[in-house]
Amino acid sequence: MIGLIKKIMGDSTPREADPDPGDVHIALCVLMLEAAHADGECSADEMAHVVETLVTRLGVDRAAIDELIDKAYRRRREAIDLFTFTRYLNQHYSKEQKRAVMESVWRIIHIDGRLEGHEDQFAHKLANLLRLTHGELIDAKIQARKQLEGEGPT
Repeated sequence: MIGLIKKIMGDSTPREADPDPGDVHIALCVLMLEAAHADGECSADEMAHVVETLVTRLGVDRAAIDELIDKAYRRRREAIDLFTFTRYLNQHYSKEQKRAVMESVWRIIHIDGRLEGHEDQFAHKLANLLRLTHGELIDAKIQARKQLEGEGPT
């Protein structure tokens, strides 16, 4: 009987769909742009690092970067806060993937060799929104610093 009712009414059970890569890339790009702008300006080094991260770590086609960044800037301007983007990642990303996002954010923040108060505050807020513990936030920060030291000057 329940099966018949579901057929007639439709099955309203929510199904977890695979995330659209475009949506994931926009969400990640918005968060990285927020990190790049956290101190009030986005330097050429920070933008170059955003692009490199999108290409090398997220597999975005280099030819599609400009369009993705334009879309992310537009979504960033339209957004009231970061919750929409972090909620999307919380629904579709594992704890380890979210930790990798945090590492990317820390790399962008540290690319200029300085950590300003607004940047640190942004990182803590983002970690909270991504449901990462303080320990995971610090581990991501340490890993990002190690990665940057291994790359040398940009």
